[in-house]
Amino acid sequence: MKEKILHTATELFLNQGFKSITMDDIAREMAISKKTIYSHFSNKEAIIEASTAGIFNMICSGIDLITEHKKNPIEELYDIKRFVLEHLKGERTSPMYQLQKYYPKIHRTLRKKQYDFMQDCMVENINRGIEDGLFRENINVQFVSRIYFTGMTGIKDGDIFPASDFPPNVLYDMYLEYHLRGVVTPKGRKLLNKLIQSNQE
Repeated sequence: MKEKILHTATELFLNQGFKSITMDDIAREMAISKKTIYSHFSNKEAIIEASTAGIFNMICSGIDLITEHKKNPIEELYDIKRFVLEHLKGERTSPMYQLQKYYPKIHRTLRKKQYDFMQDCMVENINRGIEDGLFRENINVQFVSRIYFTGMTGIKDGDIFPASDFPPNVLYDMYLEYHLRGVVTPKGRKLLNKLIQSNQE
């Protein structure tokens, strides 16, 4: 039952946001009493903590599987972007931004874990891109990996990038192209242009 509650709550949080969903909503969706939920989770914050940890672990496992294929680094980033958007429901409600606003302690813990994981992933991606002649040799790997993380988390701010003007899928594509055009060699640019063209067909 605990796993069922967590699964239902996670789906509701991703679709409607961490702030919007109440314990009543979860109970109603599952057709159970709030008492049943409280027998497994002390409060809504405990569900959110478990839910975000579950999402994080699932996303990390998926990204690990993608990187194991050792595709070229440009394709790899597009595959990761597709996977994350698919499993975060396109982030229609910008759940992570809501988390930052209403549950800052949980958000800080999660952001640190995201940074550590993404930093390792990006450093490996950039170094491989340099070795393959797709990324410029003179880039500062630590700067580029950190600015990528900063930008990727920053574009989730719905006040600056409202979904009405920047649908998530389009926004992530724009950011990924912006990032890659700053680091590619002429060889990498050809591959990037080809990939963008095939994605638009």
